[in-house]
Amino acid sequence: MDRRRFLAGAGAAASASLAGCLNLTPNPDGYDVGMTAQAFMPYKVSVSVGDTVVWKNTSTRAHSVTAYGDEIPDDAEYFATGGFDTEQAARDAWDGKRGAITTGQTYSHTFEVAGTYQYFCIPHEQAGMQGVVVVEE
Repeated sequence: MDRRRFLAGAGAAASASLAGCLNLTPNPDGYDVGMTAQAFMPYKVSVSVGDTVVWKNTSTRAHSVTAYGDEIPDDAEYFATGGFDTEQAARDAWDGKRGAITTGQTYSHTFEVAGTYQYFCIPHEQAGMQGVVVVEE
């Protein structure tokens, strides 16, 4: 019984220590957030001011990375694939091509203002494809 408790505790400690790293260490393939069929993986990443986050489409579907305009810090630069200046412009332009990231493509954004940034994928928003970037000083 003591061996089982030890192994369970060791496994939990290892998982907890790795969980913190998952949000701070870039993927060895050169990206921070992967895009599956209907999810950003991981859902949440934490970075420092001045860091760049790289998203990669790891699925066979076209995706977007589109900031919720009212869910980013006031002084922050808006971001969206396709280079759109507002959430509405990104939504209006979406046709499956403009602003799309296709299989294997990447998108990156450098975060210069501390705060919480919420974003989504236009074609898969209703399926819950959303994510969060937390930028710390």
